[in-house]
Amino acid sequence: MLPGFLTRAVAVLLGREGRSLHLKAAGAATAVLAVVMLAGSWAVVGAEEGARGANLTSYPKALWWSIETATTVGYGDFFPVTPWGRVVGAVVMVVGITTYGMVTAALATWFVGREQQRRHHLAHGAHELGEEAVRALHERFDRLERLLDGK
Repeated sequence: MLPGFLTRAVAVLLGREGRSLHLKAAGAATAVLAVVMLAGSWAVVGAEEGARGANLTSYPKALWWSIETATTVGYGDFFPVTPWGRVVGAVVMVVGITTYGMVTAALATWFVGREQQRRHHLAHGAHELGEEAVRALHERFDRLERLLDGK
């Protein structure tokens, strides 16, 4: 069930035509983060099993630990005590920090792009208004010249 859900989620995140590259990258990074957190939780439970002082002894605790590690919250309530557990923790940290950086960059790029589109639209509208004003002035000058030539 879960692999089918993940496959569909990745297809939805990456498969949209016209979606910008930075949004696809942020979506892919989020999918990778989800997999790393789920697999990291499983791996850290295996690494910590039977270790003295281990507090990551169940999958739910490890999943909570991987979420707080990936988001850099790090409450300190759960932590790995074995070297392999710490390696898993480092991977979860790096992937989490990278993913949230990419998502933040994607959002910033989206906001900047929207503002650029708005400004371009305003500039284009102002240019059209300027052309209309110039055309209207030319017509008025032409009428004035015709009036002056007629007298």
